[in-house]
Order: sequence, then C-alpha cells, then structure tokens
Amino acid sequence: MVALAYEPEMDLSAGVVAAVMQGKGIREQGIEKPTVNASDPLAVILLGPTGSGKTALSLALAERFGGEIVSCDSVAVYRGMELGTAKPTKEERARVPHYLIDVGEPDEAFTAGEYSRRARAALGEIAARERLPIVTGGTGLYLRALTEGLFAGPTRHEDLRARLRRSAERHGSAWLHRVLRRLDTATAERIHANDTAKLIRAIEVCVAARKPMSTLLQNQGRNPITGFKLMRIGLNPPREQLYDRLNQRCAAMFAAGLVEETRGLLERYGPVKALDSLGYRQARSVLDGTMSEHDAIKAAQHRHRNYAKRQMTWFRREPEVLWIEGFGEEAETVRAATALVIKASNLD
Repeated sequence: MVALAYEPEMDLSAGVVAAVMQGKGIREQGIEKPTVNASDPLAVILLGPTGSGKTALSLALAERFGGEIVSCDSVAVYRGMELGTAKPTKEERARVPHYLIDVGEPDEAFTAGEYSRRARAALGEIAARERLPIVTGGTGLYLRALTEGLFAGPTRHEDLRARLRRSAERHGSAWLHRVLRRLDTATAERIHANDTAKLIRAIEVCVAARKPMSTLLQNQGRNPITGFKLMRIGLNPPREQLYDRLNQRCAAMFAAGLVEETRGLLERYGPVKALDSLGYRQARSVLDGTMSEHDAIKAAQHRHRNYAKRQMTWFRREPEVLWIEGFGEEAETVRAATALVIKASNLD
C-alpha cells in the first residue's frame, strides 16, 4: 500500500464507499455479458447528451409501441427541482407512465445502487404487463449501474469522504488525481483530473481494500441485468446546433425563475448536495452575491456544453449503441428509431 505524504492529518485507514469506475467496455473490464434468450422481452435504452431530445423520442416510441418510461437522471429523482432539471412536464407524464421521477427529497442520498434496484424493479413490472420498458436519461453512472451492476466494494465512510473533500478544496482536484495515480494508475487513467467525486470514491475504495480498485473490479465482477434483450439507441445531433439549444435552454431556465426556485429549496433543505448540480450551483452564486444573473447564465451555459461533451465521451464506451445523427423530436429520427424497435422486437 502506498503511503500518502501530502496531508499528514488524514486518516486513510477507514472503510470507504463502493464505486463504479468510468472505464472501458464490458469485455475489456472482464465483466461477463449476460446471455440473452430469444424469449427475453425487449427493453429500449435511449441515451445521448443533455438537450438532444431524448424525452421527445421516448414519448413518441412509448405511444407507438405501448411503452412506459424509466427516467435515468440523477437530479430528476428529487421533488421540487423542476426548472433546472428539464424533467418531462406534468402533461408529458400524463401521456405515458413514468418511473424514477420525484421519488426522493433533495436532502436524501440517492445512490447509483438505489437507482439500479428501483429501475430494475420498474423494468420487471413493465415487462410483466407486456408493455415496452424505455429507459431514457443522461446520467451515465446510473445507466451503467442499471445494466452492469455495481461491484461489492467497502462500506461508506463519511469522515474519510469529508477529509478528502477538504483536501481537494485546499489543494485542488489535481492533488486527488496524483494520489489516485500512486494508488491505482489504471483507474487514474480512466478518471478525469477535474472529476472530484469519482476521484474521492476511487481513493476511498483503494484505501479501504488495501489494493487498487481496478484489481477489485477484475476479481469480484458485477451483477449485470438479466432477463431482457437490451437495445441501446443513441442520439448524436450536430454539435453546434446542440450547443445553441443548450444556451437557449439555460437562459430560459433563469427567465422562468430558477433563482427563486433555488432560494425556496435552500430555505427548506439548506445547502444540500443536490443543489450543487448544473444550473442550481450557478443560481446559488446569484443568491450569495458572487455572480450577477448575467454571469451565472453564461457560466451555466458553459457548464452545460462541457457536460454534453463528457456525456458523449461516456456513452461512446457503451456497447452496441445504434447511433442516430439527429435530435429526438425530428421526424426522421423518430422514423429511424421506430424501425430499429420494430426490427429488434420482430413486430410487423
């Protein structure tokens, strides 16, 4: 085990949280792909960057094939967070049954493991009614937890997490990346130096297990979803058009009252982690006086564009994605996706 000399007061012997690394494809990680039987029901997964029109396409497919929609969004699970999440509207949710939206309070922890358990249960319920499950959303970690499962890592230790967060605040996320590189070079190469949350999780796992997290992943394996034939459809709209759409959407969020919504959430829940998400973090900067609303909008637009880039990098690692070059609400995209579902399900 490598000794850490950067911060002497840090106790790095405590137990830590299980983590999912941002890694390579299923076969490259040594994870067995589950066997698909001809009788397994189809489940459609719509993935793509924020703003690409996944909601519109999911509604079109659900109405065409008698489907029900399972959200895959780490912020849409929280009640009261409306303007900054781009959730399906109440009218859209009334058209088609939706799952995993508004299922928790912003001050409640909602982990990838909890998402996986609930989403798998929802898929089973939908398929049991002979409806088509459609998973849609942009949270790559949640999607990976649903399809591949999580490995059984060490238990969560909040004190160690807090110490690592304080170290990141003092030294920057690059310090965490250097630490992880000494502990587990393979995992460090797969996590961006600015991704503080994943760096903390990886360091915690390495410390608690007293071995690299990459070794744990190879030896322990995961619990891939079974009983479904998964079809992944990816949206890849023109990049500049996507960025223009994201810029407009960010401005519209603030115009609709994002700052006031954030104020109400802070008054009710305090500065909870959920309010560090995109849009809400910038709205908080307006409330604490560190940014004007104009600057906050610009910052949110920049962050959303970068997030879209990271999502595409993540989703490019997903196996067997059928990519469509367009936005989800475009007629040609709907036709192409419809044809893919018909082919996969042998429908006439």
